[in-house]
Amino acid sequence: QVQLVESGGGLVQPGGSLRLSCAASGIIFSGYAMGWYRQAPGKQREMVATITRGGTTNYAESVEGRFTISRDNAKSTVYLQMNSLKPEDTAVYSCNADSLSLRIPPYWGQGTQVTVSS
Repeated sequence: QVQLVESGGGLVQPGGSLRLSCAASGIIFSGYAMGWYRQAPGKQREMVATITRGGTTNYAESVEGRFTISRDNAKSTVYLQMNSLKPEDTAVYSCNADSLSLRIPPYWGQGTQVTVSS
């Protein structure tokens, strides 16, 4: 079975940093585009960062320059390095694995809470 397990969330002060990890199992990791999404209370889920199978990255404008997504195919893990965190970054961050096949829906992890507060 497919599992995406996020870790690394927690409480951090504004300006601080966190590194999220998402460990995947049950998929051929290198065959999937990976992404991080977040959902704050009362808001829709939004894309934070994605990384293609070839390593091309894309970021939401709100996190550009502060967050970095990376992947380690040998470890079947995708990371999100978050620097200069702001209170508005507070959300549940979820990992996504997408084969980009219209007949195979993407997989989602359960999410990890990130709270940025003083």
